[in-house]
Amino acid sequence: MWWGLVCALLAAVAYGAASVMQAAAARGTEESAGGVDPRLLLRVLKQWRYLLGLGLDFLGFVAQLAALRVLPLFVVQAALAASLAVTAVAALALGVRLSGREWAAAAAVCVGLGLLGTAAEGESSQPVATAFHIALPVAAVVLGGIGMLAGKASRRVRTTALGLIAGLLFGLVAVSGRVISSADVPGLLTDPATYAVVIAGVLAMLFYATALQRGSVTGATAMMVIGETVAPSAIGIFVLGDQTRAGFAPVAVVGFVLAIAAALALARFGEPAAPPVKT
Repeated sequence: MWWGLVCALLAAVAYGAASVMQAAAARGTEESAGGVDPRLLLRVLKQWRYLLGLGLDFLGFVAQLAALRVLPLFVVQAALAASLAVTAVAALALGVRLSGREWAAAAAVCVGLGLLGTAAEGESSQPVATAFHIALPVAAVVLGGIGMLAGKASRRVRTTALGLIAGLLFGLVAVSGRVISSADVPGLLTDPATYAVVIAGVLAMLFYATALQRGSVTGATAMMVIGETVAPSAIGIFVLGDQTRAGFAPVAVVGFVLAIAAALALARFGEPAAPPVKT
């Protein structure tokens, strides 16, 4: 089980480093007139930093899938929230100073993850019906439609809404990756959850990039963290059979709350300051 936690932390490091690259690329890309513009992804794909970030995202996703094979969703998703601590430390290289509160938050993330690792029972998924697999890409499309509508809302609402929807979509990627059971190509191609991973992943990147480009980084990132941790963790517990070791449920609750609260305290590091880049 501990190697699964190592994989989850590797995913957090990869995602944290990727966010530095991708957010700088998004902020340095020409802004659209309004709403969510799918062409934003095409524009940022012209920047090497975004491409490098995508490579790190792929590495993180592989590590996340490996972690999901042996750990409950609530542990893996909390570990991914720790990517903000990674980003905060990486921001030091850009001359960003961390306050004492932020150093304490980074340490609290580590403590929370340690408690979760101690409390978690090895993953033992309950089988889910075919209808659940089919519902995953449908949910991705529905969230995509809601995200498009949110992109037309007022600036005050738009950023937090897009951040939350992006987080829910990232969480949907995790749930889909968890229920995929086949490792062979024919099995993957016939599993609706595979398509949910692709649809939700692309939409999540689009909405999060839009939120970063046009609004408060702290607000967008905080809502993204909430969306990608709370909902998948609840699905893991109530639908997929995730559980803690006997008698360790309170320890898991404290660890989860501590890790997520500390990650939210570091939300401003969802996009370290970077100079604009003309394309």
